[in-house]
Amino acid sequence: MVTDDQVYAKECEKLQGTLKKRGYPESFVQNIVSEVSRKREKGRQESKSSYTLSPSGKNIFSLGGNWRLVKELKKAQIKTQDSNRPMLAQESAENLRTLAFSENPSLQQSAALYYLHLSQKLTTPLPADYLEPYHALLQSSDLEVQRMSSLSLVNLLVDENVNKELVVQLGLLEPMLELLESGDSVIQCNSCACVATLATSESNREAIISAEGIKTLLVLSKSYDPRIQQNAIGAILNLSRSEKARFVLHNEGAVPVLVLLLQSDDSEVQYYSSAALSNIATNPLHHQAMLQVGNGFLLKMLQSLMSSSVEKVSCQACVCLRNLAVDGKTQTELVAMNILCQVKSLLTSSSEAIAEAAVGLLCTLSVHPSNKHPIICEDLLESLALLLRSHRTKPAIVGHAASTIKNLSASDFVQDIIESSVVEGLFHILPYKDVPEECLVYVTACISELITHGQIKSHAVKQVDSCTIITLLNMARQQKNTEMAFQAVFIISHLGPNEHTWHLLKMHMGEVLGYILQFLKQQEIRFQHLGLFSLCAFSADAEFSLAVSQSPLADQLYKIRQQTEETQELLQRAMTQTAHMDHS
Repeated sequence: MVTDDQVYAKECEKLQGTLKKRGYPESFVQNIVSEVSRKREKGRQESKSSYTLSPSGKNIFSLGGNWRLVKELKKAQIKTQDSNRPMLAQESAENLRTLAFSENPSLQQSAALYYLHLSQKLTTPLPADYLEPYHALLQSSDLEVQRMSSLSLVNLLVDENVNKELVVQLGLLEPMLELLESGDSVIQCNSCACVATLATSESNREAIISAEGIKTLLVLSKSYDPRIQQNAIGAILNLSRSEKARFVLHNEGAVPVLVLLLQSDDSEVQYYSSAALSNIATNPLHHQAMLQVGNGFLLKMLQSLMSSSVEKVSCQACVCLRNLAVDGKTQTELVAMNILCQVKSLLTSSSEAIAEAAVGLLCTLSVHPSNKHPIICEDLLESLALLLRSHRTKPAIVGHAASTIKNLSASDFVQDIIESSVVEGLFHILPYKDVPEECLVYVTACISELITHGQIKSHAVKQVDSCTIITLLNMARQQKNTEMAFQAVFIISHLGPNEHTWHLLKMHMGEVLGYILQFLKQQEIRFQHLGLFSLCAFSADAEFSLAVSQSPLADQLYKIRQQTEETQELLQRAMTQTAHMDHS
């Protein structure tokens, strides 16, 4: 049979393990265990000196039966250990409620310890009845009770064994925010962690803002205790995902605090701060205030963090810079800071996340006309070509790379594009079957833009082979992804008249006639126009013209002609009537 002392010893051992896992110092853990043991022994002595014998000879405690409840809870813990399943009976909830609302700190400690035990063992959601006692435990006058109860609530929230919205609905947010101002660092650390987890819910963010929790969190973000600081900034980051919270953070002076925290030696603090700043920077209304901090200090710090050895910090620095660089002045300022060499280095990173963040920033910088020449001179076109080849299945990377190339395709840089391997890189992607349609849309749109320049078109023709033609024809017949079909037909129509390309196309005459007919039947005018353009582009070939005359295309062309004549007649009548009304 397991004795109370054995249960207590095991619980103390588990408590020590949990606290150490949470990063608490060894000295602090030992102090807690010693204090709990001291108070337990004191409670034992009190209970021994205050009992009388009943007529039956059994001990009767003078604490209103509360010690009996403690024993019942300990038995519940034993059952939990034996069955590896928590005991969540209604009777246990009532016992916990009685102990939690007791004015005896030792009894409250028993309830808090039981909750800590539950938070470690629980594998199913905690019933709402079990949350009510937290009101009394979090507001207890005993620090040990506050420490254990706040820690157990953190465990339950992190493991998603309690509903975050329900915790707030039951009124536990207010006592949790009050604990943020506790003089005890452990309680502050735990309560910050609770608030940070609660803030992952949109509705909870509103409640935290309404309760003015942001002010206290900003104060704690300057704490010298790294655990408190991390949790406080983590809470601010989660809150910054709300537009309303971003305005409150801005108005409460969060920006200078977050900017200064970028200098921290703690990579977690750097990440949380830069991520929160990135969220705030999604609204251009905040940019002026952000860029004025320390006379442009923010841009310099973010540029420095781009070279961080911590992946997520480097990524977040790029994202924040991209969000800030929405106007020409900031874009040119960043290029003047020699940021392009860092971007080039990040583009070759083995990390997909870093490459994506870097090419996203480059795409934004390439928008401004005065930045195009520095980007070309930095040989970033070649970096983009390599990026397309190595990340062909990643829509975000391919999309940003293709957009950047389009931004750089001004007539002044046509020769640079031809001399790089960008065009080859784009055509290289097309035949691969593992390339998502989203990537193909970006690639074909980019090729379509490039081949509007005569010199690039001549260069692009050299990249076309039978596999390319088959791929483009398959895209052209797409009915679900009409944008991809449109871009594919645009490429075929512009490259097709070339002798080399037409030779390859003639082997697929049926497919060519098929996509033209499909486009002519579309209701959208741009598809009809492109279908007619394609038809005209190939009509010089006698064999093609004969095939058209013998296909359903001839009937469709007649229908379009009739529709056009009717439209022209109606248009003429409308214009005549309008002119008559003007004269009258």
